[in-house]
Amino acid sequence: MPKQSWKIALAVAVALPSLWVRLSGSHLPPLPSVLVFGAAVVAASFLLAWAAEVAQVDISASFATAILALIAVLPEYAVDLYFAYSAGTRPEYAAYAAANMTGSNRLLIGVGWPLVVLLFALGLRKRKESVRPVVLHPRRRLELGFLLVAGVYAITIPLKSHLSLTDAVILLALFAGYLWRTSHQENEEPELHGLPAVLAELPTGMRRGTVVGLFVTAAALIGLAAKPFADGLVEGGRSLGLDEFLLVQWLAPLSSEAPELIVAGILASRGDDETALGTLLSSKVNQWTLLVGSLPLAYAVGGGGLTLHLDPRQNEEFLLTAGQALFAVALLLNLRLRTREAVLLFGTFIAQFFFPQESVRLWLAGSYGVLAVGLTIHYRASLLPTLASFRARSKTSNDS
Repeated sequence: MPKQSWKIALAVAVALPSLWVRLSGSHLPPLPSVLVFGAAVVAASFLLAWAAEVAQVDISASFATAILALIAVLPEYAVDLYFAYSAGTRPEYAAYAAANMTGSNRLLIGVGWPLVVLLFALGLRKRKESVRPVVLHPRRRLELGFLLVAGVYAITIPLKSHLSLTDAVILLALFAGYLWRTSHQENEEPELHGLPAVLAELPTGMRRGTVVGLFVTAAALIGLAAKPFADGLVEGGRSLGLDEFLLVQWLAPLSSEAPELIVAGILASRGDDETALGTLLSSKVNQWTLLVGSLPLAYAVGGGGLTLHLDPRQNEEFLLTAGQALFAVALLLNLRLRTREAVLLFGTFIAQFFFPQESVRLWLAGSYGVLAVGLTIHYRASLLPTLASFRARSKTSNDS
């Protein structure tokens, strides 16, 4: 048995109570349900993250990063698509679908990116190296280009107050194009640590079988846990008199994305700032294209019609999320993220909790837009290479 396999056993053990509850037909009160099934979601997220890291051995680095980012947030997708699907027969769940999506997107940038910068700087100081910004490889302009296009398009969603099948087609086409482009980039030897490094040393057949086994196990856990976890959040909020919208917006994404943030943090602390931030950047592309594009499809399949309508609160959240995305792209046009910029990202993210008023959300969205325009003008020399990377053959993306 490979070294560190106890980590897999621990993840499975954490998820076992949820399996027992579902298979036995038992029903838990809302709060215990959130704890039990939330633990299963976290465990599945770790299994997916390990499997995706090992999969880098057999596919190109950029494509592996895209797949890793996609797989790592599958629990998030499962919860959000359940809300959208259920909204077809339970209209109040439409708000939760928007809440979960906007929360997960803003959490990635507002917490994940600053976390990478912080842990990277601490790691450099611990190794007595000079502190420097987090630097991305030029090939990451591909992600920036897709995120820029998706972010600009996303602004139209709150302006028309709905998500339609047309939006789904456009956003899913962007996601498909992103995957196709990354799959054609050159292969590079991944730098793995811990359990993924041990699994990568297995014979080819055993390694691939292990990866498939981890994927299947995690998928089964997510399938069993997503519905009761999502329902538990809503019912638990009601029973405690809390705002269910806020619980769904922040607690669900935090639990499902915690493993990805932990993996990115570990990579950053070890000095692999490029992969750490690159993975979170790719996750943002995935969520802003595949996740948002899938919501109207899930809503339609659930019997809700061809258009998922948004109320004023959801429109504000969409606008704020789109503004943050465009601001983040503008910050990274020079392929660097400095400490002061990370502080700005975190500060503007955390401000919404101290000032939850509608006017503040709109003010923040407008501020993001103004800052994005200003930074784009400042880094205008980097804008054309980013757009060119979006259009050009992928082999040239490493040369810019």
